[in-house]
Amino acid sequence: QVQLAESGGGLVQAGGPLRLSCAASGRTFSGITVGWFRQVPGKEREFVAVTQRWSGTNYYADSVKGRFTISRDNAKNTVYLQMNSLKPEDTAVYYCAGDPSGSFHQSGNYRYWGQGTQVTVSS
Repeated sequence: QVQLAESGGGLVQAGGPLRLSCAASGRTFSGITVGWFRQVPGKEREFVAVTQRWSGTNYYADSVKGRFTISRDNAKNTVYLQMNSLKPEDTAVYYCAGDPSGSFHQSGNYRYWGQGTQVTVSS
């Protein structure tokens, strides 16, 4: 079992930065692919970024490429999502998720989820 807990959400002005953290416990962290998703009311959960286990290769949604950076610190069992140049359309609840089977773009493939953290970007 793996427990995930997000933190770092909040209110930020457009153009500003914010860093989210996803702390994991319960299993060897380096062996887990971890993704970030976001969701707004009435819409499906949307893929944002992923950092793959072992290789550390990262992938991003086109909407955040060049603005967001995902990274991991295996010693701290933590994955980060650095968000820069935030836009009002980035407003959502952000979730970290772990251990996908199959495509990492699909939220339904992930085995573990955090509780989410709200990010609000004001214009």
